[in-house]
Amino acid sequence: MGRVSRNPIAIGVIAILLLILIGSTFTIVPETKQGVIVRFGEPQRILNRYLPGDRYGGPGAGLAARIPFIEQIVWVDRRILSLELQNQPVLSTDQLRVQVDAFARYRIVDPLKMYLSARDEAQVREQLRPILGSAVRNELGRRPSAALLSPERGQIMENIQTALNRVARQYGAEIVDVRIKRADLPEGAPLDSAYERMRSARRQEARSIQAQGAKQAQIIRAEADAAAAGTYARAFNQDPEFYDFYRSMQSYEASFISEGRQGRTNIILSPQNEYLRQFRGQMRAR
Repeated sequence: MGRVSRNPIAIGVIAILLLILIGSTFTIVPETKQGVIVRFGEPQRILNRYLPGDRYGGPGAGLAARIPFIEQIVWVDRRILSLELQNQPVLSTDQLRVQVDAFARYRIVDPLKMYLSARDEAQVREQLRPILGSAVRNELGRRPSAALLSPERGQIMENIQTALNRVARQYGAEIVDVRIKRADLPEGAPLDSAYERMRSARRQEARSIQAQGAKQAQIIRAEADAAAAGTYARAFNQDPEFYDFYRSMQSYEASFISEGRQGRTNIILSPQNEYLRQFRGQMRAR
């Protein structure tokens, strides 16, 4: 022992071995991770396992021990993870091919089942991605494209989440949420055709509104003319001579006075013309 204490190289080697032994025995479990202790490929126990309602930094996080060089730790995230789906083609019931972007949020709730079925998180993500695409195609393929812009959209995403959850449970995962980010028609003829159909529909709607407006205008004019005719009739019945005189004066004004022009208007008529009866009456009165 004294010989070792006098040899600094031996002391350094022993210190390094002790550090390696301590590092292989003890590990710090992050509060955002859960670990599967594996011994010769067989899972033994779970560190900092996720529990619903459990807070971060609970008793599972911190310092943990394992058998050095025999047990390994497979780390699994406790947080909510994201799964993206880009440019997924979907054929709707109205025969429109739509490019859909969607995403799912999930969490590993059973790390033991995850390890036994997929070994790591990356494999879980790769297994869930085609299932998400299949669920999106199946659900949207049963509906018209306009359903994505209606309140039915919420029910569509719930159905996709339910279908995806059935598969996710096999990998120890739980689907937290599913959302459709974008649904566009592909560039080219389908998009141009859709725009043209939209323009035609708007033109047809505009023509319908114009026709309804013209119909309402005719009804209003007819009602106004009927009201005016009724007023004229009542006035005529009260004093027919004054009414005839008043109407004649309006006619003379329209005939003899040129609006916007200065000077006189010349009209050649016979003195016995019925049109001048009001003037004849005035002359007789004088």
